[in-house]
Amino acid sequence: MKKTILKIHPGDNVWVALQNITAGTAVSDGDITVTAIRDIAAKHKMVIQPIAKDGPILMYGVLVGLANEDLAAGELITTKNIRHASGQFAVSGERHTGWTPPDTSPWENRTFMGYHRKDGRVGTGNYWIIIPLVFCENRNVQLLHEMLVKELGYKEPSPYEALLQQMLRHFKQGAPAVKTATLPLPGRTFPNVDGIKLLTHTMGCGGTKDDARTLCGLLAGYITHPNVAGATVLSLGCQNAQISILKEEIEKRVPGFDRTVICLEQQQTGSEKELITQALQQTFEGLTHANTFQRQPAPLSKLCLGMECGGSDGFSGISANPAVGKVADIIVALGGSVILSEFPELCGVEQELSDRCVTTDMAARYVQLMRDYASRAEAVGSGFDSNPSAGNIRDGLITDAIKSAGAAKKGGSSPVTDVIDYPGRVQRPGLALLCTPGSDVESTTAEVGAGANVVLFTTGLGTPTGNPVTPVIKLSTNSTLANKMHDIIDLDTGPVISGDATIEAISDSILEMVIDTASGNYTTKAQLLGQDDFIPWKRGVSL
Repeated sequence: MKKTILKIHPGDNVWVALQNITAGTAVSDGDITVTAIRDIAAKHKMVIQPIAKDGPILMYGVLVGLANEDLAAGELITTKNIRHASGQFAVSGERHTGWTPPDTSPWENRTFMGYHRKDGRVGTGNYWIIIPLVFCENRNVQLLHEMLVKELGYKEPSPYEALLQQMLRHFKQGAPAVKTATLPLPGRTFPNVDGIKLLTHTMGCGGTKDDARTLCGLLAGYITHPNVAGATVLSLGCQNAQISILKEEIEKRVPGFDRTVICLEQQQTGSEKELITQALQQTFEGLTHANTFQRQPAPLSKLCLGMECGGSDGFSGISANPAVGKVADIIVALGGSVILSEFPELCGVEQELSDRCVTTDMAARYVQLMRDYASRAEAVGSGFDSNPSAGNIRDGLITDAIKSAGAAKKGGSSPVTDVIDYPGRVQRPGLALLCTPGSDVESTTAEVGAGANVVLFTTGLGTPTGNPVTPVIKLSTNSTLANKMHDIIDLDTGPVISGDATIEAISDSILEMVIDTASGNYTTKAQLLGQDDFIPWKRGVSL
């Protein structure tokens, strides 16, 4: 018989409903039996014991809310009867960095086929990127991109184009609307170049000088990324984000950077025709060189995994997030790197994470970043408690602390070896905390800029998020979503909820998919859809 409820931590005073529970139904866990006072939908939470007004709501063993009224055993928690609350945190002199690494023997001799770069990192792809240094150049880079993609064989045929062609024939000739086979992809001129990607944005001028420097830092992270073979950068000339700043940020990340970077400035070059002509000629030459790179075996220690979530639900923290957390621990134990970001979604687990930092200075850096972020949100009348979306709340994530306690599971249990402010880069193996918003596209954009060569993205409600240069593997927290939105989900962790699979078995499947993806043998659903999301974080309040 499948379980109806789950108590996540021995100290919790609420249960998670794994199935819909009808009012009046008695449910049990061990020696405790509670009768539901009202209907409780799957993913939502039921109070185990009476809780007095202003009493604590505990999940995952931490404070996640306070009662707004007296709550009886069997009551459903809602945004009306509880409010967000989280525990206090401070830098502790004690380091809780001891951990038991998982058994890595099945993975120690495994490799993936990647692109080896001279800086020692290994790419899971080999892309050319085209970047505007300021939004004024968006049209020019789009023109350049469209020509290269079309003429060099990278334009994927759209099933909607075939459908539209059918409709036009039917309209003009009265021909029957028969199905048309998918148009074949033309042969690529440069078969070892996985794609030509466009990174448009709305920044580069009009903001502060710090905004310009931050943008250049993020773009430098993409240019020096191991998945990138080379870049074409178009600048207007008069904007705050100057080519000289970009070059400084490139050198800061990879001293003596050796890959091709073409920088052209329109106000120096002259006419659009001259600018595009030079860009085409130089980019074609750069692509010729990029095509000489080939995949070679690399150990799993060369993986840098970004851990991301979006459209989370009440099952995220008990299926997909713990499963990718197991993967994180395996990669760290093998000598690889893992990035945990989305700082507004670490609210309530600050003490645990700061205690796991390998040095007191690192813990102090993390605590200060969290406090500064929270203060900026409060200064404009908001706060981390505003983070859960309408969809999150509807599917059981009632407070930010509930959401955060589950989201933090993506990072596993290893010590924190680095704390990075945006738009910094991962410099050492182990688990790194990267300061980003909770907004999934902004956070994914930042993780890739920091060096993630594969992203594991968990979702309970469904989101198509992808990235231009790094494959994003989408993991559903429940099987209903996997079946309904199968075109965006790569792997279903729902069997954990149904009891048909263990977290360990699912994590093994995830890691196998990571290896296949990193080797170019598996194409993610986001890649198939051409979901190339890129949104820089303009350093301000974004939750």
